[in-house]
Amino acid sequence: MSTPFEIVVCGSLVPDPLQTLEPASGPSGPSLKNEMMLPAVLDPWAGHALYEAANLALKTPGSKVRLVSLGPKAKLQQVMMTVAQKVPFELVALDGPASGFADSFETAAALAAAIEALPGLNKARLLVFGGWESASRGAGSTLQMIGERLGIAEQFLGVDQLTVLQEGSMEILERIEGGRYQVSVCAAPPAVLGWATGRLPEPRNNPQVGMANMRLIMPALQRAKAAPLANAGLCYASVSLPRQQRETRVVKDMPAEEIAREIVAWMRED
Repeated sequence: MSTPFEIVVCGSLVPDPLQTLEPASGPSGPSLKNEMMLPAVLDPWAGHALYEAANLALKTPGSKVRLVSLGPKAKLQQVMMTVAQKVPFELVALDGPASGFADSFETAAALAAAIEALPGLNKARLLVFGGWESASRGAGSTLQMIGERLGIAEQFLGVDQLTVLQEGSMEILERIEGGRYQVSVCAAPPAVLGWATGRLPEPRNNPQVGMANMRLIMPALQRAKAAPLANAGLCYASVSLPRQQRETRVVKDMPAEEIAREIVAWMRED
């Protein structure tokens, strides 16, 4: 029988990707225009990590999944109404900014402190899951700094599959260049895994799972500790949308070979 895991998933909310995002500078620094009015969703990479964590917990009886999330409390409540119906988990909420302009160093410090404070945490069986990337904090460094603060040296990024072997070790597939995988074996927890897209589809909504989760989520949101991010070492000179550039030339009766040569020459310029 496999030994249960303590699985902690780090993930926050992001603006719905179907919305138009416009950066704006304010008195407290850069932000998104009408940010609090934008509909939010769970970060897609964090979502994959959460689904993989729930699948691992299902295969390893006795395992516990906790989602540690940093974001505005009101927004977290809206997002959790949907996420709660996907898989069973326990929420640990931190009331703070979820902006893409937040410093990943400060974010990692707040999340690591929340993990350290989890009651009954067994660090010897701890697996910290999260997104390899993020739809808002795209620095790709937050999860690594959380691991360092927790003293976890075994870190794997770009993970698509985790298999628990018979002897208790874990085989991990990490993405590398050329569409290939690096296969690693981790002897035992603790470990940090930054997930890519994984191998699982998004679970269907289950109202029964949602009701069971919400019994714990609402009290967790009420107990959410304030986690302001100082961003003392971070400064933005300006923020703006990427400039769109389009160069079109209309030419008639050009031979296909000449078109191909121009395309190859254009690609070589980049």
